[in-house]
Amino acid sequence: MFSKAYSAVIHGIDGLIVSVEADVSDGLPLFDMVGLLNSEVKEARERVRIALKNSGFKLPAKRITVNLSPADIRKEGTAFDLPVAIAILTAFGHVLEDNLDSTLIIGELSLNGNINKVNGVLPLVYSAKREGFLRCIIPKGNAGEGAVVDGIKTYGVSTLLEAVELLNDLDTRQPEHMDLKEVFANSADKDDVDFSEVAGRLAIKRAIEIAVSGMHNILMIGPPGSGKTMLAKRIPTIMPDLSFDESMEISKIYSIAGLLNNRALITRRPFRSPHHTITTTALVGGGAIPKPGEISLAHLGVLFLDELPEFNRNTIEVLRQPLEEKSVTISRHHGSFHYPAGFMLVASMNPCSCGYYPDRNKCNCSLPMVKRYLSRISKPLLDRFDICIEAMQIEYKELQQKKEEESSSDIRKRISVARQIQMDRYKGQGIWFNCQLTPSSIKKYCKLDKEGEALLEKAFIKMNLSARAYHRILKVARTIADLDSSDGINIKHISEAICYRSLDEKYWGE
Repeated sequence: MFSKAYSAVIHGIDGLIVSVEADVSDGLPLFDMVGLLNSEVKEARERVRIALKNSGFKLPAKRITVNLSPADIRKEGTAFDLPVAIAILTAFGHVLEDNLDSTLIIGELSLNGNINKVNGVLPLVYSAKREGFLRCIIPKGNAGEGAVVDGIKTYGVSTLLEAVELLNDLDTRQPEHMDLKEVFANSADKDDVDFSEVAGRLAIKRAIEIAVSGMHNILMIGPPGSGKTMLAKRIPTIMPDLSFDESMEISKIYSIAGLLNNRALITRRPFRSPHHTITTTALVGGGAIPKPGEISLAHLGVLFLDELPEFNRNTIEVLRQPLEEKSVTISRHHGSFHYPAGFMLVASMNPCSCGYYPDRNKCNCSLPMVKRYLSRISKPLLDRFDICIEAMQIEYKELQQKKEEESSSDIRKRISVARQIQMDRYKGQGIWFNCQLTPSSIKKYCKLDKEGEALLEKAFIKMNLSARAYHRILKVARTIADLDSSDGINIKHISEAICYRSLDEKYWGE
């Protein structure tokens, strides 16, 4: 007796379909599983055997062999418990085989036959739809995230018996339903923080607005208490709302990482702020069983590195390639795993160990001490910040002023207009933001007049800029022009963009 069910395994942020084949034959009673399995999948033998017994299924003493195919792809996790049990029950005649061909089955079994939720259901259901499956049977605890995928029927089940009854009579139940409009409407509640709470600091607010408009990386330098962290936490509030496709892309990553926390979708821009003791693996992803790291969890949102020089230098240096490629690839002997990493990098730092340089009334650090502290940030990493801005201590009169500050909503409206200009300009070219411009596209879209060319040439020589810094100035100038709704880049735009590189010379210059 032979039967086949279908399940799936996570590979990167996508799912790969796996055939679960069960063969029951005469011979010495044995339950064997093959197909390049890791330890969790091998342990499924005992979970399935006892769950079948406790669910009331008495199986004859037969030789049972289960194969998870294709055999050259490593199978990991506990989501194969339920499809293995269903395949065995089908081989013994307890489940109708007709409905298995177009059904994807996912779930972990408890010893009493209950079905536990698993990580990664959203990308697995999405892959099932892409491969032409008609329905998915998933744990009841994952029903919400599975139901957001349109075009495929999703059924949440709580026990093995419930799954068997469903497969034997699919007409007895309606598939899970999720009202996506309601999900997104609930996410439109007022944010906990807002830029209207930040007094003064017009220059740094302007720099942040430019950075968000073009998704440029930004570095804030200033003494303790100057509001760097407070400003960074409010950056997601001025980013345009997530589209459904963006929400799905982020939610797939969070589903794999087990961070959806009973939510159907991630409906707000991520803001990730790891501690400076974070390891390289936790930051970029990886591990024995590869998982997405903080840079992928910040995809389409903000990765905030507070006190940048305090991070292990080797750890932050690995950000250089993902910042350029907007993705990260983790290679293992059993395959390569690709994770998106299209985040906006926001970092803050003190200018010295005590934090008060160049204020000699407060700072007691010697110049060699200051240089040694600043040298923790390498020039190649510094070059990947499009904007460097100084955060000065706020004056008392700024705190006491009664003027009403601009809200996040007002700033977001201007940013949305600038982003729409970029989308229209680069339509069909695979470019969405000015930060993604290549050297060839910079020549096409960032043309300067003679005045602007002369100013940029002078700055390039005087500030000893690298070619990367030169291109980043042009990209920032393009964004400033977009905020002004200007087709061309004039000397005002290029001048402001150069100012956002001036701290390189002030702090890191010879």
